[in-house]
Amino acid sequence: MLTKKMEKEQTINISQLQLGMYVKGIIKNDGEIIKSEGYILASKSIENLHSAGISKLIIVQEKTKKVEKVDKVFNDIVVTLPRSEHKTTEYKKSNITLEQELTTANKLYQATKAIQEKIIASIKQKEQLKVTEIIPTTDAIVASIFRNQDALSCLSRINDKGSYLMGHSTNVAILMTIFAKYLTLAKPIIEQLALGAFLHDIGKVLLPTELLTTKKLITEQEQELLDSHVQLGIKALESTPSISHIAVRIINEHHERLDGSGFPLGLKGKQIDLYSRMIAIVDRYDGMVSGRPNKKPMFPINAFKALINEAPDKLDEELIEKFIQCIGIYPVGTLVKLNSGKIGLISKINNKKPLNPHVKVFYNARLSQVVAIEEIDLSRSKYKDQIDCCIRPDDFSLDLLAFFKMAFGE
Repeated sequence: MLTKKMEKEQTINISQLQLGMYVKGIIKNDGEIIKSEGYILASKSIENLHSAGISKLIIVQEKTKKVEKVDKVFNDIVVTLPRSEHKTTEYKKSNITLEQELTTANKLYQATKAIQEKIIASIKQKEQLKVTEIIPTTDAIVASIFRNQDALSCLSRINDKGSYLMGHSTNVAILMTIFAKYLTLAKPIIEQLALGAFLHDIGKVLLPTELLTTKKLITEQEQELLDSHVQLGIKALESTPSISHIAVRIINEHHERLDGSGFPLGLKGKQIDLYSRMIAIVDRYDGMVSGRPNKKPMFPINAFKALINEAPDKLDEELIEKFIQCIGIYPVGTLVKLNSGKIGLISKINNKKPLNPHVKVFYNARLSQVVAIEEIDLSRSKYKDQIDCCIRPDDFSLDLLAFFKMAFGE
């Protein structure tokens, strides 16, 4: 595993804080240490820390520089406060329907592949990553989800994603945005989270292709090499200007675990920020439902059970509950078979009755034939049907993408 040079840390009072200092952590009045790395670039940052009631900080004195020479690995220091203190926002409800948003969402989903190819080429050629070319795409993902989150959610479940790495990165950005919106985080924060989620695995670009595509179980040595992708990703961003501190942080911490068993820093409990706890769940979930070259995809319900089994030791139990509530026991885009034998896609979740979502049916398994497309609200008494099980398109030789386009008019 890659090693990191030991840094000498010291605790100072807020009155000693100066421009150009490199902060490693913030100490609250109750003694709690909040991990938050970055340079102090402006007097406003010191004022913000004063306003937040911060009296002590942890710095690395040897990394202090003149402000005009500060590296651009991080933007200015961001005061990252505990969960209860994160600002939230109330959003206006959008009237855009799933069908109305699908065309835009589909073009956007396809566009992510082109931008990812540019990212991969830049990283491999050791060129500076142009974040300004990436941000419009991740901001567009956020905008689409704010109009109607079900469109991209649906596409992330059924689209031909190309390589696992590319599809996974896009899906994590989509899911992270949906989750952050559900938690009513401020939109500018959500945009930074979407960017970080989109780039969270960029370090894997520098790993041997055969390691990422093998269908065999990997060895302990290969796993160690695979784990190094976090540090490789952070290293690749060192010369990248204007990348959000929040984005860098979740890239650096998406494999940290509450019991300290994660990597690369081995952070524990409250040392791991809310955003990092969120992406740990999202990344783990999509890895299970999308599958990997050496692992078959799980149904969402089984992935939820796996997440719950990792709480509270490794993953945040409260956040897992909120994540499941957010995307539903049967997420939009999930293929299901009803008791009647009808097959359809989940088109809308039901927060009040999670087991009774809306389903667009288009096929009858008992008759082995296409049926008239119909949207069924399973919570309404006139529909006696219920979900029998989740299925895969291969189970009935279905061309799911074709049926999707037919059912939703995409």
